[in-house]
Amino acid sequence: MSSVDTVTLQNIISPIDGSTLATRQLADDSQIEIVLERASHAKSEWRNTTIAERIRLCELMVNYLEANSSDIGLEITQQMGRPIRYTPNEILRGVQERARHMMSIAQRELRDIDVPNVDGFTKFIRRNPVGTVLVVAPWNYPYLTAINSVVPALLSGNTVIMKHASQTLLCAERFSAACSAAGFPDGVFQHVHASHTAVSKMISDKRINFVVFTGSVEGGAAMERAAAGRFIGVGTELGGKDPSYVRADADLSVAIAENVDGSFFNSGQSCCGIERIYVHADVYDDFVDGFINLTREYVLGNPLDAQTTLGPMVNTKSAQFVRDQISAATAQGARAVVSEHEFAASRIDSPYLGPTVLLNVDHSMSVMRDESFGPVIGIMKVSGDQEAVALMNDSPYGLTACLWTQDIERAAALGHLIETGTCFMNRCDYLDPSLVWTGVKDTGSGIALSELGFGPYIKLKSFHLKHS
Repeated sequence: MSSVDTVTLQNIISPIDGSTLATRQLADDSQIEIVLERASHAKSEWRNTTIAERIRLCELMVNYLEANSSDIGLEITQQMGRPIRYTPNEILRGVQERARHMMSIAQRELRDIDVPNVDGFTKFIRRNPVGTVLVVAPWNYPYLTAINSVVPALLSGNTVIMKHASQTLLCAERFSAACSAAGFPDGVFQHVHASHTAVSKMISDKRINFVVFTGSVEGGAAMERAAAGRFIGVGTELGGKDPSYVRADADLSVAIAENVDGSFFNSGQSCCGIERIYVHADVYDDFVDGFINLTREYVLGNPLDAQTTLGPMVNTKSAQFVRDQISAATAQGARAVVSEHEFAASRIDSPYLGPTVLLNVDHSMSVMRDESFGPVIGIMKVSGDQEAVALMNDSPYGLTACLWTQDIERAAALGHLIETGTCFMNRCDYLDPSLVWTGVKDTGSGIALSELGFGPYIKLKSFHLKHS
């Protein structure tokens, strides 16, 4: 291992009780070399495997994950704290839906592209794999986020190396077990537990041909620096501060329920979760009353208990960041109409943080500008569409935005003005696999899912054949 790396062991500290769930050895240079060589040797065989065979093996991989969803759900809960009542659904609803959609369109989207031919010539464009794809996956939705890149990369004929977040190392091992059970050829899918320094060295290695990263803006910038000068793609999904706008004509019962869930599900640790809400003055009071009442129904506690609907945040440091945002906002005049102190399990100096609802907020406050990634929400009153759109766009991020209205034409018109990768109407916090998943501004340049989701993992090659 490089002398820069002083840590050779990585502990998974469970947010449930602070115990060490597992300990893993980080790969040294020689072990990473073996992984890179295996991937390199497997490339030729895998790219020449039929698309039908790749689909078959990916289906078997998904079957393995589904068959083990209960155990996997328990592992997710233990590693990052989401309540056990929800974690199996990461596989049973999200992973299988996204993976099978991409499998269902793979034959059509990966075939040769026909072009108009003239007498004496045969011309077409072939979609070839880029080579080896390095997937650097996050902890908050450890399978959902990873499947967005793993399946299309494999279907496109690439070999894949996964480096999972230090909090969720067991998920990378599960992916390897799933691919092994499916019968993937040796070296086509591998995982590696590695330090940041080791990852940077891998990215600078000529055997890595594309990088996918989901995480912080700072992390994404580090990935791009590591790839500088190599002329390879780096697909990133980074920070977010996703807004919601409740118009005067909204169905309030739907808007309240969905906004509460979008704000606090997974303890607010969702890439496309709602982080700030703007409500038309005409319905503001009724919306706030309903929002407060529904928020108080959450049961904060041990995520292994079936009754728990809100678990701990991933660690105490992350919870303290949110607490600091709340303290700063209240010092600037914000009012907490729901606070963590209303929830018995909420404990200072711990990851257990009850939901907080803030009123009298504005964009001078960090809680309305900077990504919180926790169970806090600020709600602002607005006069109408123009003010709402201006505030929604007042952010360095742009992943999703949601509108609550009964006017679909107005929603489409407003969505056109909002600087974001996805615009929802009357829903939030969901990835439709038939639609492209992407962001703008500091959210990054990644593209996933839909028929466009194969694009990052292919290189186009033109054939211009003149007949004798």
